[in-house]
Amino acid sequence: MNKDSIAELIDDKNNALISWISAQEDEKWIEGPKNKWTSGQHALHLLQSIKPLNDALSMPKFVLRYKFGKSNRDVRDYQTVVNRYQERLKNAVGETFGPSKNMKTPALTEKQYLLDRLQVEGKKLQYKTRKISDKNLDTLILPHPLMGKMPIREIIMWTAHHIEHHTNTLKEKY
Repeated sequence: MNKDSIAELIDDKNNALISWISAQEDEKWIEGPKNKWTSGQHALHLLQSIKPLNDALSMPKFVLRYKFGKSNRDVRDYQTVVNRYQERLKNAVGETFGPSKNMKTPALTEKQYLLDRLQVEGKKLQYKTRKISDKNLDTLILPHPLMGKMPIREIIMWTAHHIEHHTNTLKEKY
């Protein structure tokens, strides 16, 4: 996928999520299905995954290269990244990584703030995606807790799918 296509995909998926959560009753923000995340926790989890990516993309590229290295393979296409994630997800049932582990339920008073932050971080990611060079998108890598090291282009495509994955989960569970 080219940069513009990826940026548009991020925009579409992020807007769909925010629209869906915004249209739900406030109770769903703080109460989820038994042993499942609330819509507030889904929103917080996505913010906790997008923000560090934006932070990494704000770093000088030589720092990323020094810290994580360079890719030694070709970039996978969107569907291959999605399929690989779904496969890894099946083997990690019930596992949660990073700051989303033992996550609190965001208060209803935080709903608009978190949705606004998701919108802002999504727009930042779109901007950064369009701004970074194709060479850096394809050669610089970042670590992912479930997928391992991935070229930046792949991790941004994965982010679009990750947003869609959580939107679909919310639609199914509610």
